[in-house]
Amino acid sequence: MATQSHENLQAGEADPALDAIFACRFVNVSEGIRVAVKDVIDIAGVPTKAGSRALEDAAPARKDAAVVAQIRKSDCRLVGKTQLHELAYGVTGLNGWTGTPVNPAYPTLIPGGSSSGSAVAVAMGLCDFALGTDTGGSVRVPAACCGIFGLKTTFGRISRRGLTPARSSLDCVGPLASTPTLLDTAMAAMDPSWGPLPPVKSAHIGLIEADAEADILAAVTGAARLLDPDVAPLKLVGMKAANDAGLTIIARETYAAFSALLGTGKVGADVAGRLARAKDITDQMLADAEAVRATFTLAVDRALESVDALVLPTLPIFPPWVADANNLIAALNITALVRPFNLSGHPAVSIPLDPINRRPCSLQLVGRKGDDERLVALAAEYLRRSEKNPDRC
Repeated sequence: MATQSHENLQAGEADPALDAIFACRFVNVSEGIRVAVKDVIDIAGVPTKAGSRALEDAAPARKDAAVVAQIRKSDCRLVGKTQLHELAYGVTGLNGWTGTPVNPAYPTLIPGGSSSGSAVAVAMGLCDFALGTDTGGSVRVPAACCGIFGLKTTFGRISRRGLTPARSSLDCVGPLASTPTLLDTAMAAMDPSWGPLPPVKSAHIGLIEADAEADILAAVTGAARLLDPDVAPLKLVGMKAANDAGLTIIARETYAAFSALLGTGKVGADVAGRLARAKDITDQMLADAEAVRATFTLAVDRALESVDALVLPTLPIFPPWVADANNLIAALNITALVRPFNLSGHPAVSIPLDPINRRPCSLQLVGRKGDDERLVALAAEYLRRSEKNPDRC
């Protein structure tokens, strides 16, 4: 596929709705699978602005990120770069500078962040799959908010070379798509080691005890029983500590990457406030968080010794209304069930369930490290069984 660059960015009149989804759009001259790329992932000839006015004058990237270079080898065409929560440091997807992508199925609710544009582009059918990044739920949260599938890959499985920020001990590249089949297509394009999906004749699933709204828990439990009629509760110790440790580490690493931008005065108030507070993370606090990482990772590994996957809600609450999304504490609570698995590095997939009172609901499957194919296979099997079951949740 021919390399796309700034010379074939799509020109024309501004469209606020599309501009809130896409940082740039490409003129496409070839057929193939349509792919959108989150604007923290370099595309040669295009500046990476990470949804921030502080980076509006960024120089064009000199070369593709490793994952983009890999995708170009397949039957894919890039349709554009997608907007995001500024600096990928937020979970609502709201962005005062670029505009906020409208959640197409639930327009009064947040699109979720930070990969908001990628999720909305998929949900609107503007691409076949989109690339996101997930440091504390940033693929799975917007997937859950927009009613699509999202995969956080095993940490380190997909190269982060050519991403902003350059260094992270939590962040993973992952795809968002409308079906498990397209997740499989995406991973085959992204990862040369990706293998065929294993057959799923039966599955042994552990239902993690989670603090979530009763309607969500009931829906997730019912869905889990479609995969494993004998699913039983399983206690995973340390979820809250893992969430808190993940917040500490992301704060320290994001401050190291972006604190210099605070001096520009161009960082949005919500992200600027988080960055300013992040300077108070001490070496001891970081060391304590790393100790939690080691303990929790071992706990997840042990829990997965006896089951094929762990199941729990993606979000413990329904996505907030856009009008209420500036409540930072409430917003961060969205990540309580996803962020722990960034800390541990395990793969996790978000699977949409039927809406509850016209609000989206999703379950999350967590698998063994490197067993990403099995998670996508389980997602596909769940979808097959749910479509055959008229009484599904």
